[in-house]
Amino acid sequence: MIRLVFLVRRRPDLSLEEFQQYWRHEHGPLVAYHQTRLGIVRYTQTHRIGDPADERMAAARGGMEQPYDGVAELWFPSEAALVEAGRTEGGKRAGKDLLADEGQFIDLPNSPMWLAHEYPQVSPVHEIVARPASPVVKLHFPLRHVPSLTLEIGRAHV
Repeated sequence: MIRLVFLVRRRPDLSLEEFQQYWRHEHGPLVAYHQTRLGIVRYTQTHRIGDPADERMAAARGGMEQPYDGVAELWFPSEAALVEAGRTEGGKRAGKDLLADEGQFIDLPNSPMWLAHEYPQVSPVHEIVARPASPVVKLHFPLRHVPSLTLEIGRAHV
């Protein structure tokens, strides 16, 4: 299994509420529509809640870059399956359709993405989902290696 992780920032002309509304109710169903063409096994959206704790966490670390507005995660059976789906006519059309729609609400140049393997360190038996009505909150902590270290050495310290 391989995962595409997309740290998402909204376009500057949209409020957080407008961004989240569009992402969840317009773009989400569009991804679901293209699921088969792209070989997507799972798609999740993690929406930022804008809690005052964000500022406390930043202060405790001596400052941080501006928070992302959300995280999209798309799961694929393998990197090869992802590449192959993108080579089909349906996959190419789906990719163009999704990219065009992303431009409607995402600040694309400031929203990095990458492919990743997951290494669970703590994993409950059943899935726990953070939802607006539940007390569960999901924390994403994007890490960058110290510039004086190579990426490989930085990964070894995570």
